[in-house]
This record gives sequence, structure tokens and C-alpha cells, in this order.
Amino acid sequence: MSELGPEYDLQNDEWHVPGFRCRELRGRRTGACVCIPVINEGEKIRAQLERMRAIADAVDVVIADGGSIDGSLREDLLCDCGVRALLTKTGPGRLSSQMRMAMAYALEQGYTALVFMDGNNKDDPEAVTRFVAELDRGTDHVQGSRYVPGGRAVNTPFSRHLGVKLLHAPLISLAARFRYTDTTNGFRGYSARLLLDPRVRPFRDVFSGYELHYYLAIRAARLGFAVKEIPTTRVYPSHEKTPTKIRGLRGNLKVLGTLFRAVFVGFAPPNETGA
Repeated sequence: MSELGPEYDLQNDEWHVPGFRCRELRGRRTGACVCIPVINEGEKIRAQLERMRAIADAVDVVIADGGSIDGSLREDLLCDCGVRALLTKTGPGRLSSQMRMAMAYALEQGYTALVFMDGNNKDDPEAVTRFVAELDRGTDHVQGSRYVPGGRAVNTPFSRHLGVKLLHAPLISLAARFRYTDTTNGFRGYSARLLLDPRVRPFRDVFSGYELHYYLAIRAARLGFAVKEIPTTRVYPSHEKTPTKIRGLRGNLKVLGTLFRAVFVGFAPPNETGA
């Protein structure tokens, strides 16, 4: 095992990545990794990692922790479940900062296919290998969807259905000029080719919250990269509180503000035009 301090030098002055610690638990074994952003997911991430044992030989698992304090990421559990590395963010930001951290680590390690999935045990890990296969075939942005043939939405709150179908997906699709159906779904795949393209530049501090999800979906399609949706299953618990990091009126308004900026203003790199 090796540990990298929060001032880890990424050898790229143009990449803005939050400080992080890295605990490597095993060596790289494949050309693909699945990155799981988490923060205080408790039993949900433990159950998810248990389910992911079935794909442990096909893809390396990287945990992108936002600073959990609930004891859910014990090293013995991670080792037992075959996790490749635990990245712990020490710098500022939320989801997009965790994503930048994971992307930077994965690209530095030489991975060519990166899959992102939430750590709240709502998604079926079986789909990870289908994301990797699609990326290996040359697709650059793979979006998981409950709403394409073969996808399943189980116990999804009715308000979520409405928000995705009537607002979120139509607006992202409008900006991307590509029809997406499930744009709030964090189950996605990215090629190294997309992330390293100088017209994309995801390693910028403007990406802190949910911006990076929206930006990459729009930018990839607008630049002519190969984009595709594939069916996935997302299961919400039937008798529990809806798992979400977006809480209250303020949280929802912030998400809407980010969505409108991504669609109507855009996050294109400086000196670039378009979404």
C-alpha cells in the first residue's frame, strides 16, 4: 500500500484538482476503472461494494470520498471487497470536485475508460461492464438511463419523474443537440479521449457542485464525440427516506441555477465558444 499526501503533484500545471490523500490498496489490473463519489453513505456503500464483488476482476474500483466521518470506509472492508484505491478530498468543493479528483487520478494511472456511479446502492453494478464495453467500442460519453428500452425505474418518486422528463432532460438535450432521457442519473462513462481533449478541459475550479455532470453531457455531444444512452436500473428504497444530497428549497434552487447556467450560459473553456 502507498499513501500520497494532499499536495500530490499531478505533473500537470493546467489541471486544477482539489488536494487529496490517496491510499492505494492494490495495483492496477485493468484499463478501466469505476469511480464512486461518496460522503457518509454508511451501510449503503458497504452493501454496494459487496454487490460489486462480481465485477472485481473486470474493472478496478476507486472510491472518491468527500470527507466521510461515519466509519463506512474502513480499510479492511475496502481491501476485502477488492477496492483499488481510496481518494480522500482535503480541498474545497463537492461532487464535481470529487469527480475531478477521481478523473485526475485515473488518467494519471493510465485508465482509458472511466465509469462513474453513485455510492448509495441505488444502481445495479452489473451495468458497469456494459459501460466499459461501450467505451471500448469507441463511445466517448455513455449515459445510463432508466427510460430507454431495457431500463428500469423502481420506486422513483413521482416528483423526480416529472422533473427529469419535463425540465431537466429537455433542457440538457436542447443545449447538447442530442436527445437525452435521464440527465440526473449519475451512472455515466467517459473516455480518456474526451477528458483529455483541450476543447473540454474538465479540470477547472468552476466545476464544484453538479456542474461537471451537466457540462460533459452537453460538451461531448456539441463537439461531435460519440454519445450514447444505455439502459440501467435505479432502485429507490420503498419504505425509507429518499437518498439524496439535495435537500430543501435552497438545495433545489441551487441545482436549478446550475442547470440554467449550463444550458443558457455554458462552461466552455476560456477563448472557446459554445455550450
